[in-house]
Amino acid sequence: MIMNPLSRLLPLLLLASASQLLAEVPQNAEDASPLEKGAQVPAVSVKTLDGESVALNDLVSEQPTVLIFYRGGWCPFCTKHLAAVQKVATEVDAMGFQIVGVSPDRPAKNKDAAEKHALKYQLLSDSSAEAMKAFGVAFQVPESLVSKYKNEYGIDIEGDSGETHHILPVPALYLVGTDGTIRFAHFDPNYRERLEVNQILNELKRAKAYENI
Repeated sequence: MIMNPLSRLLPLLLLASASQLLAEVPQNAEDASPLEKGAQVPAVSVKTLDGESVALNDLVSEQPTVLIFYRGGWCPFCTKHLAAVQKVATEVDAMGFQIVGVSPDRPAKNKDAAEKHALKYQLLSDSSAEAMKAFGVAFQVPESLVSKYKNEYGIDIEGDSGETHHILPVPALYLVGTDGTIRFAHFDPNYRERLEVNQILNELKRAKAYENI
């Protein structure tokens, strides 16, 4: 039987593609270089709870946005912060902002998290890590930690994301204008640290007072 030469090349191409993906991502959270105030929202796509692809640029152009990158619904620090944000969602909405959460979790997992924690704002899936990489918040989780999460804590990063790249985001929060410009940026490689909701509200008030967003 004569084999198609492409069938021999395909595994090598896939391996090269995976290697390139990981090579572009820092090996730890401290080495990430998140976008800062003044930068533009990159042209990337994420997925809704229904698995439909949506351009992040289009989404933020509809309304000023509180954009939150979090590690996943499995992370207690993340879900605590998301729940705290939900408590001030009415105030955020009154100031004219929408809230959008982005994580590596696949759509089905985002839907579970939204229901479990009664989150009424949008949760979007970045399983491909496209948005995390473009925003500079992506970092590579060591294989030893991936195994520890799974074996000791029952946290299956691969299962939740549906991917094998083991990329997570540095937790970050951005305030974005409808022109796609980042008006405020907060990020911390220490995943236990998050921006308090009263600080978020203060930044929203500043943005409304001093910026045409």
